[in-house]
Amino acid sequence: MMTRLRTAGSWLRRRANDVAVALMALMFVSFLLQIGFRYLLNQPLGWTDEVTVLCWVWAVLWCAAFVLSDADEIRFDIVCGAVSPGTRRAFTAVSSIAIVVLFLISLPASWNYVTFMKRESTAYLHMRFDILYSVYVIFALAIVVRHAVLAWRAIKGASPGAGSMADDAT
Repeated sequence: MMTRLRTAGSWLRRRANDVAVALMALMFVSFLLQIGFRYLLNQPLGWTDEVTVLCWVWAVLWCAAFVLSDADEIRFDIVCGAVSPGTRRAFTAVSSIAIVVLFLISLPASWNYVTFMKRESTAYLHMRFDILYSVYVIFALAIVVRHAVLAWRAIKGASPGAGSMADDAT
């Protein structure tokens, strides 16, 4: 059962990476088109700005939710490196629980804002803003799940995973 879950998780992580690569490629091509049309043909394209911003927002939140591991996150290690592994697990549990609580508290307001934005659309592509901003709700839910798992592992005394806060310097 665990092998199947790990295999499925690995497959999903690769697909999340594929989405991130596609977003970056689309952003890059849009950027090049904008440069070419603006400076070579003197015909700026407005829609390329929208595509670039859309891809950037989606790539940042998508990667933070599904691509980056706990070890990739930026943190201040000075204090964590100076305390015992048990204290590091306590830090992980407390901070992860706080993150879960804060994101869960903010989720209804975030959802309301995203659904409210269906009334507005982009200037060139006429894409509804609720679709553009929906990635934030996906991001928030992924962070809740990730940090709930981290907190659970830290509370149980198990190593949260290679490179995580509770596992550093052990």
